[in-house]
Parts: sequence; structure tokens; C-alpha cells
Amino acid sequence: MNERELQKLLESVRSGDLAPAGALERLKHLPFEDLGFAKVDHHRALRQGYAEVIFGKGKTPEQVAEIVRSMLRHEDGQQNILITRANEKIFAAVRRVNFGRGGGKKSRKKSGSRGGAEFHSLSGVITVERSSEISGKGTILVVSAGTSDIPVAEEALLTARMMGNRVEHLYDVGVAGIHRLLEHREKLTKARVIICIAGMEGALPSVVGGLVGVPVIAVPTSTGYGASFGGVAALLGMLNSCASNVTVVNIDNGFGAACVASCINRL
Repeated sequence: MNERELQKLLESVRSGDLAPAGALERLKHLPFEDLGFAKVDHHRALRQGYAEVIFGKGKTPEQVAEIVRSMLRHEDGQQNILITRANEKIFAAVRRVNFGRGGGKKSRKKSGSRGGAEFHSLSGVITVERSSEISGKGTILVVSAGTSDIPVAEEALLTARMMGNRVEHLYDVGVAGIHRLLEHREKLTKARVIICIAGMEGALPSVVGGLVGVPVIAVPTSTGYGASFGGVAALLGMLNSCASNVTVVNIDNGFGAACVASCINRL
């Protein structure tokens, strides 16, 4: 949509020829910005409740930085920016982007004032927190079986938090020591959605699903020895879960699990 078309749309609303609801419906699908190598969807938040997320793997640092710059130019300043599967080189390029309205550059590696870029090296996630508004109705609980599953769990946790949810976590509570999980029974029952992350044989989501009456989103990880086949064993185990409230996303896909959990938590 160009400037002339937008002006025509606004004039139609002013004249009464088009209802505001109709104009809103048309704007839900426009516009996107064509950068040549990427088409940035600036109205993703209007349609889905959160801004377009940048998948860093396979993109050059310069491409990621240019997408971030585009989002900063066109967003209203209230949408968080999230980059997954990033690295130090991508973060170095992103932190050179101008985040301040007055032209000042802000970057951060640790928690601090909102507005700058932060790199979470364990999960490979870069966050630009511009809003701390909570839109979710309850708490999303991220549960991981082992310490080796924490990188995927952190991707899920950060994604859910950046999408406006209250998030808590339980780490290293796998079935090899089931008493560690049962100690947190109260926290499990208070969650509105649970993201359950496990490698090896992937048994934990079935156990958690049997303890609660809320959706459990299972995330298989590639953690395990040879016969785990890079997470396929955990994936198949979760798909065959006897707990009927368990659903499954792709291997190591903490981001996808958090997106679904966020949608459920906003209902």
C-alpha cells in the first residue's frame, strides 16, 4: 500500500463510505516492506498479536541488522523484536543499529533498561525489549527434563516472555528422578499452559500431562545417545503419548512451542 492508497482509504473512512472495521480489515494484510532479500511483514502484530520474528540462521549479520532497522522504522515502538538461532556476529551487527529515537545507540548483554539489544548466548536468542505489557491471561510454565535441554527451554521461555506472557520455569526434573518433578506439583497445577521439553526417550510430557488438566506442548530435543537419532526417538515417543492433553512440535523448536502457548494463553 502506497501513500496515495492509504490517503484514499482514510478519506473513505472520514466520508462514511467505509466503516472503520472495514478499513481495519484491509490494513491487517498490508503493508510489507521489500528489502530485496526479505519482505518484512509490518502488520504481523495486528493480525497475530506479536511482531514478525527473525530466524537468524542462514542469514548474514548484515541482513538481520537491516531487517531490525526496518522494523524499528515502521513499528509503533510498542512491539518487541525477537531474533532466534543467532550468534555473536549477528549480535555485533544488530547492536550497531540505532535503537534510540534521539539517535543514541543502546546495547546490552545483561538485563538493563528497555530499548537495546540483548544476546542470550545459551539459547542463541537476541531480544530487543520495547514493551513489558502482559497480554496473556495466566502463566506459561516451561519444564525441562535435563540440564542439556535448557538451551531449547530458554528459547521457549524468552519467546513466551517477549510475546507478553508471565513465564516460570522448572529445570532438570526428568523421569530419571521423578521426585524432583513431584515436589513442584502445586506450580504445575497453577499454570495455564505448560511447555515440556525432553530428549532421550521423551517420556516427561506424558508424566506431566497425567498430572494436570491444561494443554501440554511437548518439545523433543536432539539430546541423547546414538539410538535417539537426533531427537527422532523423543519425537515419536511424544507423538505416541497416552496423555490426551499432550501435543507436539518439531525437534528443538522451543520457539514454535512458545508461539502456540502464547496463542492459548491469550484466549
